[in-house]
Amino acid sequence: MAYASLATGVLLAAGTGSRFDPNGLRNKLLAPLPDGSCVARESAHRLLMVVPRVIAVVRPGAETLAHVLNDAGCDVIFAPDAARGMGASLAAGIEADHEAESWIVALADMPCIAVSTIEAVARALDAGAPLVAPFHGGQRGHPVGFGYSHRQALSALDGDAGARAIFSTQPVTRIDVDDPGVLRDIDTPADLQGL
Repeated sequence: MAYASLATGVLLAAGTGSRFDPNGLRNKLLAPLPDGSCVARESAHRLLMVVPRVIAVVRPGAETLAHVLNDAGCDVIFAPDAARGMGASLAAGIEADHEAESWIVALADMPCIAVSTIEAVARALDAGAPLVAPFHGGQRGHPVGFGYSHRQALSALDGDAGARAIFSTQPVTRIDVDDPGVLRDIDTPADLQGL
């Protein structure tokens, strides 16, 4: 590991990817990257280079994805309420580890985030910042860090808004990075080809 953070990683991998394949036949998180690894595995790998444990949250029925993430080193959980949105998946990830005192939350469809960016978020979180986010070109990106003071709010999340309400009401430790990967997610086949 490059920097050994105290935080637990939560990798959100429970979306349907409907913009990638409207017919639902291909899971975008299993799509191959130019180097041959798949999208979700690369996202997990980068997070695992900084944190000692990653809880990967997948939707019921995504067994192939669960196996890939388990093989990558993640602890995989199935979120029965994943269909309700990212908030429900995030709450499931937080509730999966009652020992954790802080979390770095990453999205499985963002495989281009620099490890140095994840480290910077981890360092700020480990130093006591309760809410951390990287910014590139003035835009907030991922992954984001949450201290223990946000545990109750995170556990209560539901729906598709994710943690936006927390970010809109709480002060954020901002980390400016020269890393366009914090904004680059894979939503469509064109996004994948653009890598």
